[in-house]
Amino acid sequence: MAFLPFRQQPPAPVLPGGFELHGDHTPSAQAINSLLASCSEATPPAERWSAALERSYGYLCILESNSGELVGFVRITSDQALNANLWNLAARPGPHQAELLAVLVHRALTHLRKNLPGCSISIAAPPAALDALKTQGFVLDPGGIRAMGLRLR
Repeated sequence: MAFLPFRQQPPAPVLPGGFELHGDHTPSAQAINSLLASCSEATPPAERWSAALERSYGYLCILESNSGELVGFVRITSDQALNANLWNLAARPGPHQAELLAVLVHRALTHLRKNLPGCSISIAAPPAALDALKTQGFVLDPGGIRAMGLRLR
């Protein structure tokens, strides 16, 4: 029996010891911006985070167990019909970065597949996340199609 590639699901990545995954923790704007800055990502004005989190379909946080520091984050938006987007995917640089990114991507996709089956899922991701995304079935610029974005200032 042959399996179709889109039906195969990779094994769930394991969260390294010393970290906790939360879907019900609302991080502060300062914590998110600090994490994004540590990953050399753009940091929006702090006052925008409240509205962004309220208007999101959901978000996932990884906290360091001892300190409670935000070390991983991804935000999900969706029209709850056809499209879903992953935003602000970030994990603190260091020895566990790839594993934290893999857990965030896998858990976000698992949630979307269960609750919004059939949605097209897109993401603009940092280079550090490419391996985690490919493992989960994402294809970089499929068929030469490239995404475009408009940065509002």
